[in-house]
Amino acid sequence: MNTSLNEKTHAVNKVFEAVFDGKMPSRVPILTNIDNAFCLEYAGYSLKKEQYSIEKTLEAIDVTTRDFDGDTVLGITIRLPQLYKILGAKNFKMGADGFLQHPEVRGMEVEDYDAFIADPVKTLWQTILPRIYEELNRPGFEGQKVLAKAFFTFASSMAALGEGYQKIAEKYGRSTYTMASAASAEPLDTLSDQLRSFSGISKDIRRCPDKVIAACEALLPVCLKAGVNPASSRYNRTFIPLHMAPYMREKDFLKFYWPTFKAYVEGLNAAGAGANLFVEEDWSRYLDYLNELPENTLMVFEYGDSKEIKAKVGSRHIVSGLYPIGLLKSGTEQACIDKAKELIDIFAPDGGYIFGFDKAILRLNDINPANLKAVFNFVHEYGIY
Repeated sequence: MNTSLNEKTHAVNKVFEAVFDGKMPSRVPILTNIDNAFCLEYAGYSLKKEQYSIEKTLEAIDVTTRDFDGDTVLGITIRLPQLYKILGAKNFKMGADGFLQHPEVRGMEVEDYDAFIADPVKTLWQTILPRIYEELNRPGFEGQKVLAKAFFTFASSMAALGEGYQKIAEKYGRSTYTMASAASAEPLDTLSDQLRSFSGISKDIRRCPDKVIAACEALLPVCLKAGVNPASSRYNRTFIPLHMAPYMREKDFLKFYWPTFKAYVEGLNAAGAGANLFVEEDWSRYLDYLNELPENTLMVFEYGDSKEIKAKVGSRHIVSGLYPIGLLKSGTEQACIDKAKELIDIFAPDGGYIFGFDKAILRLNDINPANLKAVFNFVHEYGIY
């Protein structure tokens, strides 16, 4: 805990810490996942031009943090267009309006499994990454120069952003905790997302199941290394988006997904890093499994029955999400407030609840900003214990 933080920031941090420690907080905290693209558009900047500027990005996040009474810095940058341009990335492409899209890519072929299982890091560096990032294929020193420039751009940009977030948090008395101190997918999602692709891994599960299992086991220590950094703690948590499981049969989930996913979250816990799971799509079939994860795992749900989720995981874990951002776009202010009240009434009793949305807010047209302001104000007033 940074004792130099101002009094208000320190107090908001303590609200989150109480929840993460399994204690009753003074009120319901608010944790949101809002993209810097939303911030830039809200501040009136050109997304296509200004997202390349760390300075303009921080100015925009300052504006949204000032205008919306959340508990954290309102805006996070997870995609750096300058980095993808340097690398010649295939996995993130800028649309005509400037928004970075993630097309389905495949950096690993079936014939790469044996080498990947034997040494996943070597195979990633020598075979897979050059397929995804075309500029790494430049010969000799040219390719090394691209890599060095990419590392410098990433490190310097993230350092500047981190310093900027800290200043904004203290300027407006917001928490220094965010959705993610680190981010890393669990093994099967890592294998499917950008290595084999969704369609590729779906075929592999049928055609070479033993290799899929072995690849997940080989990836586990790599994912753990990516998911823990020097700042990690049960307060500065690792963000884990969960992708494949809702599209799998339960017997396949138990065979291919669950063993290394559970081991991954347990490994983070053993390393002192809390986990923030983004439980994408509908995990209703798997709630009993989620309840087996280390106590006080934060689970941000996209869909599901609120009362069932509260009953099955709410007494052991921290629940968030489920508030539909679609309502913020099209609903009346009163309808938006009523939904917030409904979720607080279900989840807040006995603690273990953080108010949040079902999806990340990516663009300005995803919501009506007036509704977002009204909901934040209501949660602060109504969510007092």
